[in-house]
Amino acid sequence: MRLFVIATRYGLIEHARNRFAMLLVALFIPAWVSLVRLAISDDPVRFRLQATGGDLVANGNQLTQITGALNAVTLIVGFMMFAATFSSGAFDRRLSMAGYHRVPLGLAKVACLGLSSAVVAVYATVVICFQWSPRQPALLAVALFCAATTYGALGVALGTLLRREVEGMFAIVMISVVDLALQNPVASSGANDGIVRWLPSYGAMQASVAASFSAGTPLGYFAVQLAWFAASALVGLLAFRRRTRSALRGGARLHQWMPGRRVPEQSRQAAEY
Repeated sequence: MRLFVIATRYGLIEHARNRFAMLLVALFIPAWVSLVRLAISDDPVRFRLQATGGDLVANGNQLTQITGALNAVTLIVGFMMFAATFSSGAFDRRLSMAGYHRVPLGLAKVACLGLSSAVVAVYATVVICFQWSPRQPALLAVALFCAATTYGALGVALGTLLRREVEGMFAIVMISVVDLALQNPVASSGANDGIVRWLPSYGAMQASVAASFSAGTPLGYFAVQLAWFAASALVGLLAFRRRTRSALRGGARLHQWMPGRRVPEQSRQAAEY
């Protein structure tokens, strides 16, 4: 437990030091939601919402604001977790070689993801509530949280698997844009097609729209989003385990070559790669 608390604390400190991410949280979400309000017509849009099983008529402006909020929270949390995982890769390997257990390290990343996603989701919900009044704001915040955690776990996986920072940033942007653009009934005529059900934020999109414009509680779609999060988190944790395991094997080989001697720092760093 002590190792988990220490790793979580340092993980949160690292997130807080990411000033660009903090600026995005503070400014990008209200700016994006406000721009959508100014740019998109408020004409009513009729579409079929799978979460309620019936046709729904919603203000096109408000509907696009929901999509924009989902896009903002997924990008921000995905960026934050990718940047933290990518930059701390060498440090995590050093900790593992020094005997720091990998389980607390992995659980600390999940805890940081949950706390960061909760803050961003609540803030985005508050911003929307200043624009108009969703019918179930608490449920909307939960839906935004689920989308944020899914992309945060995806960011961890990409930060562990990819070798270059620009690759991860581009991947997160493209996945989020394509994912949410195809699900917006205002922008896409195929928002009800079967293919959108396989998109990463499908469950969150259905749940957030249902929370905003109906009185229903789409528990099944929260379960769909939870499955996406679990799959993304599993990939990230397995990749993290593989990376730190290879570091441990490298350190063990060095100790076998030089039993009873202190391993030089340069040799230890070389073993990480």
